[in-house]
Parts: sequence; C-alpha cells; structure tokens
Amino acid sequence: MASAWIIRRERNGRRTYVVRYRLGGREATQLHGGAFRLEREARARRDWIAGELAALRVPDLALLEPERPETFGDVAERWRVSRVDVADGTAATHVVNLGRILPHLGDVPIDRVGVPEVSDLIGSLVKEKLARESIRKTRSTLAMVLDFAGVQPNPARDKSVKLPRAEHVELTPPTADHVEAVHAILSGVNATALLVLDATGMRVTELERLLWGDVDEPAGRWRVRRSVSKTRQARWVPVVPVELFDALMETVPREDRDLSAQVLEGFGADRFRTALTRACRAAGVPEFSPHDLRHRRATLWHVSGVPVVDAAAWLGHSPTEHLRTYAHASLSERREVGYSSMLRSSASRTSMMARS
Repeated sequence: MASAWIIRRERNGRRTYVVRYRLGGREATQLHGGAFRLEREARARRDWIAGELAALRVPDLALLEPERPETFGDVAERWRVSRVDVADGTAATHVVNLGRILPHLGDVPIDRVGVPEVSDLIGSLVKEKLARESIRKTRSTLAMVLDFAGVQPNPARDKSVKLPRAEHVELTPPTADHVEAVHAILSGVNATALLVLDATGMRVTELERLLWGDVDEPAGRWRVRRSVSKTRQARWVPVVPVELFDALMETVPREDRDLSAQVLEGFGADRFRTALTRACRAAGVPEFSPHDLRHRRATLWHVSGVPVVDAAAWLGHSPTEHLRTYAHASLSERREVGYSSMLRSSASRTSMMARS
C-alpha cells in the first residue's frame, strides 16, 4: 500500500526532517519527497504527498518548485538571436559587448536589473580600464536588451547612470608629406588603396567590398552599396583626380571585368591596416590609420570650400555630423598629394618587381 512518512536526522548539531514515500507496498522503492529544516514544513509536504497517493496520482514534486525567474542572460540570448537585421560586424560587436555584461548581470533576474546594477557594471568596466567609447557601446547593448524585455523605465538610459569623462583629443590627420612617405614604402594593392582612401575619404571596409558592378566609368564615380555602407544608406563617391580613376580602370579591360569581383583584387582591410602601421614606422612619420585619411579628406574639402552638403553626402553622413566630427580637424599643411607622380612611382615599382 502506498504511504508517506517523515524521518528525523541529526548531523553536526543540525536537525533535518526528510520526507519519504512509496508508490506501492513494502516491496516498492522508497522515493525522496524533500528535506526540511522545520518539522511543520515536512508535515505539510508529507500530507500533500499522501493526498496525491490517495487520489491515485503519482506526486509531481516539480509542481511545488518555484518557477525560476527569467534572467538577464536568458533575455540577452533571445535578443541576440532575434537581431537578424544587423550586419555581421554589428552582430560581432553585440557578442563582444554581451561578453562584458554577462559576468556581472547574467544570473540577475531581468526584473531586478535597476540603476544600481547598471552603475555597478559601468564602474567595473572603468576599473578594467576599458575605453570610454567601448563602455558607451556596451551600455547601448545593455539598453537594447532591456528594451527587448520590456523593462520600463529602462535603467540603462537613466540620466543618473554616468559614463567616464571623455578626453577630447585634437584630430591631426596626416599631411601630404606623411602620405607620400608611406606610399613610397607600400607596394601593390596597398599602395593603390592608400591613394584611393586619401582621395575619396571612403571607409576602408567600403573599399574592400567595392565591386566592378559598382563602378560608373563615364561619370568617374562609384557606388557604395546600402549593404556595405555603415549608415545603411547607398551613396555615390566621385573619384578625383581623374588620373587616379583612369589608372584603376586600366587594371582590368572592360570586356574582362567580372561585375561581382573586387575592383582592388586581393585587397583586405585588416591586412592593409597592418601594412600601413608598419609603413608609418619604417618611414619615420607619425602613425596614422585608414580612418585618419578620412579625416584628412574631409578637412581638405572643408578648407577648400566644398559645400558641406556635398562633402557629407560623399562621406556618407549628415551635414551636422560632418561639421561636428570632421570640420574641427586641423592640418598644419594643406597640400594635396602628388597623385600623378605617386602613380608613376607605383607603376615603376611594380614593373621592377615583375622583372625581378
């Protein structure tokens, strides 16, 4: 006959009440019904099990366990998987940011994440000496997860949550002398990419994904596709000077062009960044990045009187962003590089390498 009972145990001065039960007679296996510190709690469990047995039901102890609250980590994973609308690079950034958040908030119930928890996270990231911009992006990811969970008001957007003070560094793009010195060291597709980035202000990843199908040769321009642009806005980029555009067009005859192939065949953004850093050191000039060339082009356009609306459209952002981010950069020397002579130099080096 099914039955339920309580066993009293003492260990290390502590008394515990253990509930046991059988689904049948003495031949049936004893089953564990729970362990309790108080006898009244054990009696309540025993009586509930006895009632289930009397009703000819197998006691389901899982029904008595409190439901595990949904944690921030649970919601964060559902949010990450749901973001099918973002580019691969953005998705990778989300993973990095969540990797900073989850050790602090991963096990916290989602409805328990408040301003104190967010502020503690920011403080921990500051102690880890994370850059302010990285902390800002991490908080932005946190805010998006909490928005996804419907947490209102969103503590990550609370005005009392402060980021570390921003250290504003004056932008000093490379001069023409710096670009020319580095170009003399670079070779092949990297030398060409340096000139294109300097002339157009494109982002290096946009140049990496530029295809022959994007080129409008009669108009001397090419298109940055929506899927490539950081702002998800397609745009046309004029390529000036003309000799640079013509030199690129001559690399592959029109009839041989694969419209789905790179314009700069074999060009890679990461490899270019590494080559550029090494070339700066070898040339003995201040180190600059591909994005610094974007600042240089924006500044040259600004000081030469190019309308803000045009310059912003070519660079792929709003006029307000153009003035706020780029117009205050300073160039101690505002000379354009000698594209014609540099193209001849590149051709000469390529010819010599081919003969050797």
